[in-house]
Amino acid sequence: MKFSIVAALVVVVAIGCESSSLVKRDIPAEIETLTKYFQDAIEKVKSHELISQAQGYLEEGKTQITPLTDKIQEHAEKIQEHAEKIQEQMKSFVSDIEEQVRPMADKLQAQFMPLVDKMQAQFKPLADDLQAQMEQLFQTVVDQTKALLPPQ
Repeated sequence: MKFSIVAALVVVVAIGCESSSLVKRDIPAEIETLTKYFQDAIEKVKSHELISQAQGYLEEGKTQITPLTDKIQEHAEKIQEHAEKIQEQMKSFVSDIEEQVRPMADKLQAQFMPLVDKMQAQFKPLADDLQAQMEQLFQTVVDQTKALLPPQ
């Protein structure tokens, strides 16, 4: 790249020398134009070098991070496997407990159901009687309230 800049400079100087002999030109303006052209070219070269350097840093960082991400992925997979094993063990444990508790719960329910039915049978007439008394009391209150109102 530097060689091409030097070659371009030589060509421009050669053309400038020939043209100065043919036509009298403003040399400081041409030098300023050439200087600006070369400064722009140098800036482009530098920016290209910076881009290349940045890409190099990115590649280096990627090569450093890749093993870490692989390890993290590996650990995450192991954790997932352990979680699945624990879940299977818990299912088995819960199933075993349920198998042990279910007969006891069924036996307890079988013992209490007759007691609950008996209590219900005893409380039903009491509840019906209480409801009838409350309705009668309510009707009495309504009748007495109507009696207190002036006739219309």
